[in-house]
Amino acid sequence: MKNTRILNILGGALLLGALPIIQPAQAEIQWLDNIVAVAGKQVITQTELNQERRMVEHQLRSRKTQVPPNSALDRQVMERLIVKKLQLQAATRVGIRIDDETLERAVAKIADENGMGMSDFRRAIRDEGLGYSEFRNNIRDELAINSLRERQIKKRVNITEQEIDDFIEANVGAAANTEYSLSHILVSIPGAASPEQIEKSKAEISKIRARALEGADFSQLAITHSDGQKALEGGNLGWRKTAELPSIFSAEVKKLKAGEISNPIRSPSGFHLVKLNDSKGSAAGPKTTESKARHILIKGDDAQKRLKRLRAKIKAGEDFATLAKQHSADVGSGKQGGDLGWTFPGTFVPEFEATLEQLKVGEISQPFASQFGWHILQLMDQRTATIPQEMLRQRAKQLLSQQKQEEELQLWLRRLRDEAFVEYRLPGMDPADES
Repeated sequence: MKNTRILNILGGALLLGALPIIQPAQAEIQWLDNIVAVAGKQVITQTELNQERRMVEHQLRSRKTQVPPNSALDRQVMERLIVKKLQLQAATRVGIRIDDETLERAVAKIADENGMGMSDFRRAIRDEGLGYSEFRNNIRDELAINSLRERQIKKRVNITEQEIDDFIEANVGAAANTEYSLSHILVSIPGAASPEQIEKSKAEISKIRARALEGADFSQLAITHSDGQKALEGGNLGWRKTAELPSIFSAEVKKLKAGEISNPIRSPSGFHLVKLNDSKGSAAGPKTTESKARHILIKGDDAQKRLKRLRAKIKAGEDFATLAKQHSADVGSGKQGGDLGWTFPGTFVPEFEATLEQLKVGEISQPFASQFGWHILQLMDQRTATIPQEMLRQRAKQLLSQQKQEEELQLWLRRLRDEAFVEYRLPGMDPADES
């Protein structure tokens, strides 16, 4: 199972917008390795295309998603490779360079999140058929892209106090905590699209919607046709609360019933379809549940095993607080017997929050990994509380920024792609050839 998790990490865990990490190119282009495309000042080889396709196929199968025909999959994989090459060239132009120290910290973090020491982690990488040096180069590339995106996108995002006021008014209420499971398809349009290009994209999204309404699998349509970042994940956007919905289709989502598909939605980046897979929950008013919890953090190769032993001792009657003081690597809370105090939702990292949500008062979790190491967590108590105004505004600003960054990222990537020189050297790859 750990190997699958590593492959999922290779699927984009380091990225701001979660684009899948591309399999490394060969260090040198072999004379007999055909060039299948040119992206800016770099080439894409047949070997790169084949390697990335195999990685994507593995990821799809691990999610029990049907693998589309090679022709459709190759087009999506080719586009991802092109966009990656263009971003790396842009990073080089603005002087972004990832030094060895930063790279080693990132690799060590991935190993730690998998509950492995570096020797075990290198072995797991080799078991997946990857060279460790190639893996490191791959992570270096993704760190560079992440840095580039932060530099390019964040400077374009500004949140006003009025926007925060409007956001709170619109999202704090009866449906504020409703969560939606969504899937998405994007048919993009160029930055300076002609009326003919816009009509062509509009006709394409309408055709895709018609096929979905006739019973075609939405995830397969996304894999085959979507220009969105989640295309190769079947367009799956996961669960999102009302306030976390992209503003371009927030209103449409609220009208849908489970299983329904929206009408085409126009945005600056193109035409969208959204499918509501499911929804859950609702809470009235600006209130939330505060939780009081405690944890034990362990790092290192045998962290998971050590936590299982500690959990067994606690279940057998030993004192949680005493064991936390003796063993926890979280020095701050460890001195307090692992006590984290009363906290609002969103205080902790996602893995911690997800585990906390599943616990009943008094229950102790199984060991789980986060970016800090491995934990066991006990929910001690809960209470209903009014969200402080300062926290409400801070959260609103964070969510607004996230929404705007998602929208700006789509536009920036589209501009980067449209303005670049791209040449296809394989038949059937150029989207312009499709009628």
